[in-house]
Amino acid sequence: MRSVVWFRVQDLRVSDHGPLSDAVDGGAVLPLFVIDPARFTPERVAARPHATQFLVDSLRALGERLESLGSQLVVVRGRSVEVVPRLADAWRADRVLAQRRTAPAARARDARISAALGDRFRLYGGETLCPPGSLRTTAGDPYSVFGAFKRKLVKQVVVGQPLPAPWELPPVPPDVAAQSEALPTCAELSLDRNAQLLAGGERAAHARLRRFLEGPIERYPDRRDRLDAEGTSRLSADLAHGTLSPRQAWVASLEASPAGAAGQRFREQLLWREFAYSTLWDRPEVLEHPFRPAFEGFPWQGDAGLFDAWREGQTGYPVVDAAANELRESGFVHNRARMIAASFLTKHLLVDYRRGEAHYLRYLTDGDPPQNNLGWQWSAGCGCDAQPYFRVFNPMTQGERFDPEGAYVGRWLPALRALPARFIHRPWEAPANVLDAAGVRFGQTYPWPVVDHAFARERFLWTASQHLRAG
Repeated sequence: MRSVVWFRVQDLRVSDHGPLSDAVDGGAVLPLFVIDPARFTPERVAARPHATQFLVDSLRALGERLESLGSQLVVVRGRSVEVVPRLADAWRADRVLAQRRTAPAARARDARISAALGDRFRLYGGETLCPPGSLRTTAGDPYSVFGAFKRKLVKQVVVGQPLPAPWELPPVPPDVAAQSEALPTCAELSLDRNAQLLAGGERAAHARLRRFLEGPIERYPDRRDRLDAEGTSRLSADLAHGTLSPRQAWVASLEASPAGAAGQRFREQLLWREFAYSTLWDRPEVLEHPFRPAFEGFPWQGDAGLFDAWREGQTGYPVVDAAANELRESGFVHNRARMIAASFLTKHLLVDYRRGEAHYLRYLTDGDPPQNNLGWQWSAGCGCDAQPYFRVFNPMTQGERFDPEGAYVGRWLPALRALPARFIHRPWEAPANVLDAAGVRFGQTYPWPVVDHAFARERFLWTASQHLRAG
């Protein structure tokens, strides 16, 4: 039996890979990756530089791992809806095996391939702990409250042991191997490598998981929100690209911290990921519209200049600007900083959350539409189980609470690095001699705040209350 194992950009690993494990037991294995030319156009690469570098590295690592097992990754260019059925016939494949996807466009594509291949096309779980859309309320409806969703999943879903990686794989037949093309490189894509980005690939993902479980997880509950500490797992990009499966992260954390609060809080974050995927599965329209219909047509007023100031780190609010710089330079933003920055854009500046969502998707290495969308709608107050719309983060007090010594701001906002901690989140309150000593000159080295916090808060609350009352 010949089995095509179709690897995609969300399952770039050989361990805990259902399609690969199933194929190994059935004869010839043909590992396939289809390069859609549209993904690697100059415009697309420029639009998502950090995720592209991580993808290129992860593909190279996957190819090397398959070669170490005696196989190879067969790379073919073209549109998958055309390439996969054509190659399945040309290679006389009995089966085409792939991991099920949640994104609406991917589901539509898989439906077309299924129509072409019939029962030769088989999809497997692996992107999530349980199939998206499989959990329902007692009334049979999708969940819209995370707490109830979490309780149902923990009660009903048994997370099994991850599948081991194959010991070896049969060689790819010469007639198939001859059709393979080279994987793209950053140089070929005219993409300057960013040394600050996380390394891609399955081995790097498991190294990050081990590092987290050997230390930071024990203080996860009290340090995960600290901007100035290495208190998070940094596994988001690995989960987004499938160099690590959610089941591997879940089981490993359970073994490292079976009953402690630390492991439970970390696994709760994995359940938020499940909630995001389930929400997108049941309500794909959330990628274009607010989850809460009452927010449809909300009068976002923020102009282009305010949005530009926010994305360039020029709002005059240090923790917001530090988050903007961290995103552009490293392809990552601490989750607490994401919430602060998103709240500021939508509620202080009245800029449509979808503009911020698109900007984050462009620069995040872990740019994952289900979670990115859930996070932005949560911050804007219009999403599924979102924070109340009237909760407006105070960027000064948030900075002082989660970056008390100013280490985070100092790292990503060098213009304020020399300010004493007591002023770094409120530089406009510093005396002139302190500003001079720190080299801070408003309007030159650092901008004045683009909006007054108290005014912006009241403006948003009034705007939102008027809109919701009218609706």
